Amino acid sequence: MVLDIKLYGADRCHKTRYYKTFFTQKGVAFSFRDVESNGIFAEELRDLYENRKLHFPTITIDKKKLRNPSDNELNKWLDKLK
Repeated sequence: MVLDIKLYGADRCHKTRYYKTFFTQKGVAFSFRDVESNGIFAEELRDLYENRKLHFPTITIDKKKLRNPSDNELNKWLDKLK
C-alpha cells in the first residue's frame, strides 16, 4: 500500500528537520511542504485547522492529521496503515 504522507513545516524548524530525518531513515516516502516559502502549502495547512493558523510541524497520513507527534504515535500510524 502506498501512503500519502505530507509533512507541513519550515526548513528553519528543528522539529520539521527531525521528521524529515525520521522518514528518510525509515525509508518512508513523504512530501515536504514548506509553509514559509510556498503560499499554496501554507493555505493547505491553514485549511486543516478551524483557527486557520500555521500549526507546524503537522503530518498528514492519508486522512489522518498529526500535530507534532511522538515517535511512538507516528510509528503506530505508519504500522497501522501498512
